[in-house]
Parts: sequence; C-alpha cells; structure tokens
Amino acid sequence: MTSPTIDWPRRTDRLSLRPLRPDDLDQLFKISADPEVSRWLLDVVTDPERYRVDQLNTLNDPTNFSSVIEREGAIIGEAFGHLQDAMGQSVADPDLLTHREASIGYVLDPAHAGNGYATEVTAELLRMAFDELGVRRVTAGCFADNRASVRVLEKNGFRREQYGVADSWHAELGWIDGCTYAILEQQWRAAAAG
Repeated sequence: MTSPTIDWPRRTDRLSLRPLRPDDLDQLFKISADPEVSRWLLDVVTDPERYRVDQLNTLNDPTNFSSVIEREGAIIGEAFGHLQDAMGQSVADPDLLTHREASIGYVLDPAHAGNGYATEVTAELLRMAFDELGVRRVTAGCFADNRASVRVLEKNGFRREQYGVADSWHAELGWIDGCTYAILEQQWRAAAAG
C-alpha cells in the first residue's frame, strides 16, 4: 500500500495517477526497458525478475508515493515519489526533520513523449508532496544532457542546485554530468499564486 495520506486516484487535465498493482509490472518494465527511456534512467534494471521484486517492495513502503500514469485507461508511464528526512543536527522535536523532503521523478512511454504529460505529472507530484504530505522541499535529479527533463523541471519552478561534472555513471556513455533540482514549498506556493 502506498502512503495513506494520499487521496487516490489523482486526476490531472488529461491523466490519471493511481497506485501500482502487480499486474502493471509487465507493461511498466517494457516501458523502462525501452532504450529511449533507459538511456535517461539513473538506475537501469534489465532483469525482469529484479524489476518485479524491486517494484513489489515499494508497495509496503510508507515513504513511497509512486504511481502508475494512465491516459484514457492505458498505462503510459510511472511517477516516482519518495519521502525522506531533512538533513540536520539533532533537535528537540524529531518530527521537524522526519519526512520533510521528497524526491520525485517519472518515466514515460516514448510513444507519448512531447505532449506535456511529464510536466503535468510533475505538477501533480508537487501538489501531492506539498498539499497532502506536508513536505517543505522537493528534489529531482537528471543527467545534464536530458534536455527534456531539464525543461520539465524548470517549467514546474524547480531551480538547479547542483551541476555535477562527470558525477553520474551512464552504462553506454561512461561518466557524464548530472544535475540536482529542487523547489521549496514557499516558492511553489508563490508561483501557484501568480
């Protein structure tokens, strides 16, 4: 089961996000194994059984708020969300740092690329993280050469916090540059207010 504080399913203008089910795994593996997709993944899993086990393990993780992305009832990708503790020194109130941040990402079937779906999904992940889960900061990472993901993050108000020169291992290209993006809750709310 995913986080109990999320109201499922989620609807955007054109998409639906819902919790993962075991019968989704074959389609999701097919999407993530597509070379057009896997070349941009930070963790490529090529073994279907390992993929299945990894995905099923997320079902009982209370910090996971990942979901399946559907368009008109068809699976077109997966949205990733994971709660994490903030960095910090010990404090009197441990809840101040516990699950105060989230990391997000997405995978889309290349047949549906270029339609703004990733931007739409990212916006919904931000709403979930800030409005329902109460985090104060959301991060996302990508390879620096992944211009499409850079555009998606920047359209959603993320700022680049880190540019790592040759900090990311790519199975085909070797060591390449990577980026970390982030947005604070107050920045997101200010942008949403106009």
